[in-house]
Amino acid sequence: MALIALSDIRFAYPGHAPVLDGVSLRLMPGQRLSLTGPNGAGKSTLLRIALGLQRPDAGTVTAFGTPRRQEADFHEVRRRIGLVFQDPDDQLFCPTVAEDVAFGPLNLGRSRDEALAIVDRVLGDLDLAHLRDRITHKLSGGEKRLVTLATVLAMEPEALLLDEPTNALDPKNEGRLLEILRALPQAILLVSHSAAFRAALAPDALDLRDGRLVPS
Repeated sequence: MALIALSDIRFAYPGHAPVLDGVSLRLMPGQRLSLTGPNGAGKSTLLRIALGLQRPDAGTVTAFGTPRRQEADFHEVRRRIGLVFQDPDDQLFCPTVAEDVAFGPLNLGRSRDEALAIVDRVLGDLDLAHLRDRITHKLSGGEKRLVTLATVLAMEPEALLLDEPTNALDPKNEGRLLEILRALPQAILLVSHSAAFRAALAPDALDLRDGRLVPS
């Protein structure tokens, strides 16, 4: 069963030509898939539609075998599929790293002690324990990117949607991120301008051009 299945998705921003004009896509458990295409092609829009953050003008979003139409339908989807935003500052909003990483588990009903145990485990797994009590907005761009991934992994998602995850990363941190992601069991849908990163993490690719997805 597909984790995500998009069927004939159509979407246009007001006053503009459609960016998505009949897009269909399936992400299976354990699959690693890249979306390629020029800037403005609609790749980020497609990720947001998959999680119900934007509504398509037409087409069907199915997740875990269930069609998702209303906002309430997507609450479960966002618990089970994690999105790493293109800009870490869109995702990090608590005073400290530990609070940011604990936010998701607390929202899922974990106790404070359980949430803090998840914080320590996830930061330890990512070799980020030294950032635990740092002020989030004072982190470097690369540190923010890795903490953003930690906040998503703390939710224990079944799939990851990654929107330009190498933004603001120097080569060393990009290498660390790639090593971390390659070791994860989750399915991954990747949007990245880095051909080398795509090839190493998710070599199977679909190209989004003129509103349609075609094999890359």
